[in-house]
Amino acid sequence: MADAITDIITPIRLDYTITAGKAQKRFLRGLEKGRILAQRCPRCTKVYIPPRGSCPTCGVPTEEEVEVSDTGTLTTFCVVDLPFYGQAVDIPYVCASVLLDGADLPFFHLIQGVDVAEVRMGMRVQAVWEDADKRRPSFTSIKCFKPVDEPDADYDTYKDHI
Repeated sequence: MADAITDIITPIRLDYTITAGKAQKRFLRGLEKGRILAQRCPRCTKVYIPPRGSCPTCGVPTEEEVEVSDTGTLTTFCVVDLPFYGQAVDIPYVCASVLLDGADLPFFHLIQGVDVAEVRMGMRVQAVWEDADKRRPSFTSIKCFKPVDEPDADYDTYKDHI
């Protein structure tokens, strides 16, 4: 009897086409114009970014559009120090949740312009935008976030967003 085949290595590629809804389209077009657009829930008044078209807490439609700041507070982060296929950023680098001023939900992005050992919770950061002529309706219109010359935020201001 032949040995059972237990695994196989084969190249596989999966291509996805995702169609953005109305709220996401406005958000992505805002990024192309250098604006960060969110939506406010009419019931709980939380501001969500990226907008989803409905409040995940209350389950009601969100239609009020709100522009939030491109500055915020780093709430949590991880240092990526493992190489992987197709990596676009030199290691080590930092991925972080950034609570933008005016938003109630952190926004996930890269942190650059600072040594990874200096990154910390509460650090104030600002978006680094792609040049206007290179922006697209994409998250890549923001290259990364970098520290700004402001004192760290007090833990109580972001503790509920960790």
